[in-house]
Amino acid sequence: MINRTVKWGMALISAGCFSAANASGITVYKQDDQYIKLGGRIQIQYYQKSPEGKSTEDKIFLRRLRTYVEGSLYQDWKGKIQWEMGKAGDDNELAVKSAYMQYKGFSGGKLYIGNFKAGFSRENMNSSKKQQLVERTFVGDSSYGVIDYLLGARFDGYAADKKITYIFSAGGMNLDPDDSKLDFDTPVNNNTDWNQGWVVAGRVDYHPFGYLAMSQGDFSREQKLTVGLGAFGWSNDGDNNTYTDSSGNSIGNGKADVDVANGIELSAAYRNAGFSVDAQYNVINASTVDSTYDGGIFKAGETTLTQMALEGGYMVIPSRLELVAGTQTMDADGYKKVWSRNSVGVNWFLHKHDIKVQLTYRQGKNLDGKDGKDQDELFLQTLYVF
Repeated sequence: MINRTVKWGMALISAGCFSAANASGITVYKQDDQYIKLGGRIQIQYYQKSPEGKSTEDKIFLRRLRTYVEGSLYQDWKGKIQWEMGKAGDDNELAVKSAYMQYKGFSGGKLYIGNFKAGFSRENMNSSKKQQLVERTFVGDSSYGVIDYLLGARFDGYAADKKITYIFSAGGMNLDPDDSKLDFDTPVNNNTDWNQGWVVAGRVDYHPFGYLAMSQGDFSREQKLTVGLGAFGWSNDGDNNTYTDSSGNSIGNGKADVDVANGIELSAAYRNAGFSVDAQYNVINASTVDSTYDGGIFKAGETTLTQMALEGGYMVIPSRLELVAGTQTMDADGYKKVWSRNSVGVNWFLHKHDIKVQLTYRQGKNLDGKDGKDQDELFLQTLYVF
């Protein structure tokens, strides 16, 4: 049952949604090929967790507070800078998200140079603005082996009237050596103990009924189908293995330097008549520098993360009210039990994905692969995009 605190949280957050919305981004200057656009997003979240056998905890916070500037001086070129302020605290006051130059003068694609998402995992490529559940599932979570932002180059291409799309990328990417997860991030937001390395990634998607963008939910009510295949490979360059001694033995308490990692993704998405379904399966392998390391997700210096997610929704009131549900699982070599989560929720759209309120209830079993470690969670979030 939702307690009084949750009710107050719902009232407080929902009140913030009743304001005028513009389309994503506001063009403040434009002349010929020259323009400047400003935009951003505000996500306010109320979160409550109830671990089995422990007292309930809750908080209200800024889940995301992002602003961007985009502009161009020349035909076929543009630049974009986006930063995150929602996690400001201590010495982490600002995080860089997108920061790139783009050239789109090719007949069948665009070239990015800078900081951007690598392209692996359809759910990770879906913007946080356009998710059906409040939080991403395992298959899109950068804390569990899904590569996120890299600093380098990426080419987005298409063929056959966009029925075939593809992405190839390469660059620098760092990794947090915490053995409870496999957390990748860009070198732009580096911590001093992160492993440094290089990554290559690619994906191909087939859209038999026409191009389907990286977004969840069915607003157009047109039949669309996408099937995708993705892969990546990451290698430690050896420059910053702070938790491995000169003999190759791990010296960290809950920390393990990672030597190599690679992953494969198979994904699909379907939209029609207000229904939407997204399915994805990932297999991600990783090895530690110390080949004997046991702890967290690792066993004898190895782990294979096997992840599955199925999400679906139906617009009971077209473009206004959507009922959603999802199930997800993850296993790892160091787990005793498969970690599973089941979710139900409702999304209320005031202006599609630009202004909305989302409520998700999630039941988790065997958290971190520990037998009997269960937890119920409640997420209530508003989004305002400008």
